[in-house]
Amino acid sequence: MQDDDPRVTTPPESPPVITMRRKFWQRWFTDPILRQLTQGVTPSKVALSLAVGSALALFPILGTTTTLCVLAGIALKLNQPIIQGVNALCTFIYFPLLVAFVRLGDTLARTAHSSLDIPKMMSLFAHHPRVFFQEFGVTALHAILGWAAVAPFWVPAVYLISLRPLRAAARRMGRRQPAPLAHPS
Repeated sequence: MQDDDPRVTTPPESPPVITMRRKFWQRWFTDPILRQLTQGVTPSKVALSLAVGSALALFPILGTTTTLCVLAGIALKLNQPIIQGVNALCTFIYFPLLVAFVRLGDTLARTAHSSLDIPKMMSLFAHHPRVFFQEFGVTALHAILGWAAVAPFWVPAVYLISLRPLRAAARRMGRRQPAPLAHPS
C-alpha cells in the first residue's frame, strides 16, 4: 500500500499520560468522594472514613483488610463506599509497607530481621497453613506490632490532611455543615 491510499489510517494521538492519570484519579477517587459530599455526608465523616479506611487497609495480615474496614465502618457509622475504595487504592502501597511494618516490628521487639519471603509465605498460607504459622508466625506478629505503632499516628494525620480540602470542596459545592434537625412541637 502507498501512503496516499485512503484505506491506510494513522492512529489518533494518545492523550498525555498526565491527563489519563488525572482522569483515572478523578473517576475512581475524587468524584465518588465529592458525590458523597453532595449526598449529605459531612466532610469530617468523609475524612474519618479516609483515615480509618487507609489505616485498616494497611493491616499486615493479608485477606483481613476488607472485613476490618466493613466492621469499622459499621461500628463508627462511616461511609462504606469510601472505606472500601480507600482499601482498594491502598493495595498499591500494601506490600512495601508490609516490609516496613515487619522491619519496624523487628526493631521494636529488638530481634534480628524476620524471614520475609512473600511468595513463599503466600504459597504456604494457601497450601500448608500449619507450616506457615510455624515458619512465619513471629514475622506476622512483628508486622502487626509495626502497624500498631504507626496506626495511632496515621489516622489523625490522614484525617487532618484531608479535612481542610474536603471542607473547601463542600463550600465550593454550596454545601454547608448540616444543622441539627429541629423537633416539631
